[in-house]
Amino acid sequence: MNPAAWGLLIDGLIEAVWLVDPVSLRILAVNHAAADLLGLKAEDLVGKPAIELTVTPEDQFFWEDIAAGLVDGIHSETLLRGADGMAVPVERRVSRVWPETGRAVYVVGIRDLRQQRRTEDELESLVAELRATLESTADGILVTDRSGDIRNYNRHFAAMWDVPEELLLNPNDRALHGHLASRVLDAAAYETRLRAIAESPLLETTDVLILITGRLLERVSRPQFSRGQATGRVFSFRDITQSVDAQSRLRLAAKVFESSVDAIFITDPDLTILAVNPVCERLTDTSQAQLLGESAKSLFQDPCDPELMVRVEQVLRDEGFWRGQVWLDRAGRSACAVHLSWVLLRDEDGAVLHTICFFKDLTEELAAQKRIEQLAYSDALTGLPNKLLLSQRVGFALRMAERHGSQFGVFFLDLDHFKNINDSMGHVFGDRVLVEVAERIKRCLRDADTLCRLGGDDFVIFVQEIDARGAEMLAQRILDLMAQAFLIEETSFSVGCSIGIALYPADGRSLDELIKCADTAMYLVKERGRGSFRFYQPQMNVDLLSRMKMDHAMRRAMEQGMFRLHYQPQISLANGQLVGVEALIRWLDGELGNVSPVLFIPLAEESGFIITIGTWVLKEAVRQAVLWQNAGTPVTVSVNVSALQFQQTDFVEIVANVLKDSGLAPYLLELELTETILVRDANETLNRLHALAALGVALSIDDFGTGYSSLAYLKKFPISKLKIDRSFVMGLPDDEGDRAIVSATIGMARGLKLKVVAEGVETIAQRDYLAGLNCESFQGFLCSPGLPAEEFERLMASFPRD
Repeated sequence: MNPAAWGLLIDGLIEAVWLVDPVSLRILAVNHAAADLLGLKAEDLVGKPAIELTVTPEDQFFWEDIAAGLVDGIHSETLLRGADGMAVPVERRVSRVWPETGRAVYVVGIRDLRQQRRTEDELESLVAELRATLESTADGILVTDRSGDIRNYNRHFAAMWDVPEELLLNPNDRALHGHLASRVLDAAAYETRLRAIAESPLLETTDVLILITGRLLERVSRPQFSRGQATGRVFSFRDITQSVDAQSRLRLAAKVFESSVDAIFITDPDLTILAVNPVCERLTDTSQAQLLGESAKSLFQDPCDPELMVRVEQVLRDEGFWRGQVWLDRAGRSACAVHLSWVLLRDEDGAVLHTICFFKDLTEELAAQKRIEQLAYSDALTGLPNKLLLSQRVGFALRMAERHGSQFGVFFLDLDHFKNINDSMGHVFGDRVLVEVAERIKRCLRDADTLCRLGGDDFVIFVQEIDARGAEMLAQRILDLMAQAFLIEETSFSVGCSIGIALYPADGRSLDELIKCADTAMYLVKERGRGSFRFYQPQMNVDLLSRMKMDHAMRRAMEQGMFRLHYQPQISLANGQLVGVEALIRWLDGELGNVSPVLFIPLAEESGFIITIGTWVLKEAVRQAVLWQNAGTPVTVSVNVSALQFQQTDFVEIVANVLKDSGLAPYLLELELTETILVRDANETLNRLHALAALGVALSIDDFGTGYSSLAYLKKFPISKLKIDRSFVMGLPDDEGDRAIVSATIGMARGLKLKVVAEGVETIAQRDYLAGLNCESFQGFLCSPGLPAEEFERLMASFPRD
């Protein structure tokens, strides 16, 4: 494309354009705008080297780089030489294009910046004048840096804001900012506006502030510059309360209206509305035309206090402002709660000019507060009150009870075997059960009573005005309702509970005391079989404390090696030979003396410490059996195994490791199991028993006939021996019932090819009767009590041998 064609193409452009040859750097074509920009004719520019029109050395270097092919274009501001020799500021963009194959041309687009620079100069001059005015003003001045820290302020400012003398003498930025916020009518809006100003360092603002005294301040905020950068901010304050007339006030208020997120209206001295802002229209759901001329008092009310607005007006006129929460009437909609700040404006003579009212919708805030209170005072799962709310209600009841001498009760309710539901059905199912339990219990209570979930499956019930008889009837009613079958997800099941009851004032004078006593009573219900209720009795605390001391002493005894094993012989009724020994644990405590296993074994089973004790007994008994084995006097040692110990997943592994580590022949170890172990989870028990039998140890049933018996397990499980409990031996040979039970047991064992040992044999008559029934062996005081290993060894030597 030739230059003439290019000229036709660019001549219609508003922007000045040159076409420059990339080799000679001469101008090939220009448009009229380019000629007018420099005050030259187009024909004078064509053919002229582009470099002749430059002013700055940088430009000359640029065009030299272009000629050398080092750059393809540039976009920058520069200076061009005009016809009068003056520099013309322009914005220039140079781009290389290829209108024809093998031929390039530079397109130079130029924008005149003279008008823009003139405007900028004028603005800078104006800012300078404003700064000079600010420095010489008699207004209140406050200067801060960009972070809001105070650099300086004048006395007029301090007087205008009533800055305390203490702050004047001891400057404190935080205290001064807090003081300023406390002096304005709407502190929240004041703080929000300050944050918005701080976030825009170059922002210049004018605001109207309303002080709690009713005075109006005009605040002008401008950035402070140093070396072309904003380094802080200057606030100037002018008291405009007396300097503007009513219309000026309304115009100033209009600025506040438009920038405020709160609803605002202005009234005359009679509280007739003169102006409203858009937020006020939206919140009241009423147009400006309908609001103007109405009495401001008609907007607000309090259903519980019809005279509220009368008092509000009185306080407003007496004190100059009123703050509080009221209800806003809305056309065609339900009333909503609002927070009201109402201030009175007076002239210099004290006459009322106007009132200004700010109000904001509290609906969301109250809903959030209600939700927070709900979360703070209720259980998240069941929605029941939690202990915090229960404490408040009981605290009030306590004060009333002390004043009127009334009674109330506290129930502690715990579900029986609830862990089984969680373990078998999952926690989600368990949560649904807890919700259903809560609903059932609530159906038994009155509106004045309180059901609280403490956590887990523990519930506390606070019952107003109730005596022992009433508490008994309520507890039974709850037990009866809980006894009815539950049906969840087509699964029918039952959930029992245990209830402890404490009564005020007999059992305690605080909630914590009453809950503690009720919990203690409930604990005793659990011990006595569950599914019932019990009133608290002072002796319970003594028993509980005694158990706690016993538990602590038992654990200490294990640590300090106070436990010992005694050995009681098992004697053949046929030939008087020693057939085995039973290892019996003994505890001699330095403080408690000889502690019977009847006392500490049940406590150990309840606390789970029986696992530690059982493992120690097993290891100690095996250790002693190895000594006898190595001495050439081997004897089978029987060890009692608790149900909890047997249920441990590693029980078989522990037995195997003890045998392996000790070197004891497995047949010299016999494990005594209770019937309770055998009937619980039969499949798992069967697998575990076969694993023990595979080790070579003997298995026997201890205290046979005293627990839940199922004869099927005698055939199914690898049991080799039955031990007849001492309770059936004591009445021999005179008690007919004992004779029948013992005889049947021995006959059944003989039929199943099981050995039989009778426990607790203390008389020759008992021994002879058992021998007559062909009982294999016996143990008891008739032969010997349990003895320490050294004494037992001496007794062992006296028994006949094969």
